[in-house]
Amino acid sequence: MNGIDKTIKHFGSLSAVARALGLSGYQVVQQWVSAKRVPAEHCTRIEELTSGAIRCEELNDRVNWSVVRNSTEPTTKATP
Repeated sequence: MNGIDKTIKHFGSLSAVARALGLSGYQVVQQWVSAKRVPAEHCTRIEELTSGAIRCEELNDRVNWSVVRNSTEPTTKATP
């Protein structure tokens, strides 16, 4: 089972996935099924909503998620 299928199973339906992500309709999610990939901008939210049960790496294999994850750490500290 791929990440998209796991996401649909987790939420219960295409429509439920769309609602959870604030998308306009299930057709958007249906396009992901056809493409076999979730657009990168939705992957982190799905991972967050599923408490890490579905990882970004499962949803879109074209993104180097280790770089993205490391880039979210603060690179400089503010001085008081």
